Amino acid sequence: MLTFYTNPMSRGRIARVMLEEIGEPYETVVLDYGTTMKAPDYLAVNPMGKVPAVVHDGAVVTECAAICTYLAMAFPEKGLMAEDKAAFFRWMFFAAGPLEQAVVNTSFGWKATRPEDRGRIGYGTLEDVVRTLAGHLTVQDYIADNRFTAADVYVGSQIGWGLQFGTLPADPAFISYWNRIKDRPARAAADAKDNALMEKKP
Repeated sequence: MLTFYTNPMSRGRIARVMLEEIGEPYETVVLDYGTTMKAPDYLAVNPMGKVPAVVHDGAVVTECAAICTYLAMAFPEKGLMAEDKAAFFRWMFFAAGPLEQAVVNTSFGWKATRPEDRGRIGYGTLEDVVRTLAGHLTVQDYIADNRFTAADVYVGSQIGWGLQFGTLPADPAFISYWNRIKDRPARAAADAKDNALMEKKP
């Protein structure tokens, strides 16, 4: 049994893509910011009062990178876990840590201007992060195993959003990579479900 807690205007869209890639039946519980997301029932699931969260046979998983990884491992027959675990975990954690932090901090205008301060920031600069990830995707078509895995669901979503909203530069490696993964049936199905939920909102 899979239960998916989400809001269509959240990172839950990434977890939805992974659920569609898995192809197992799941129940969707849509929560609203500030109300049901902070209600006692949901805080018992995720005390952070944030989405997404997935409950699988009583086990609670939060954080998109963890959800994607967990589902890939829980359903190995779907072939979404990489054989190259080193690359898989390296880039999943890179996207969940340095990439997201650099993008968010830069969007708020938080940037270390003195070279001596950059060493105190885990990611250094956004430029460092972009150069590192783009370098990997210049020599690899996918994040790990040179095939589509759960890492491409998560890292790919970060890149897709970055290109869409201009929080990542239109690096040729990013554009080529995104074009390879953006039209997968699971992503289309996930987007259709979340877009339909948004249309229902008053």
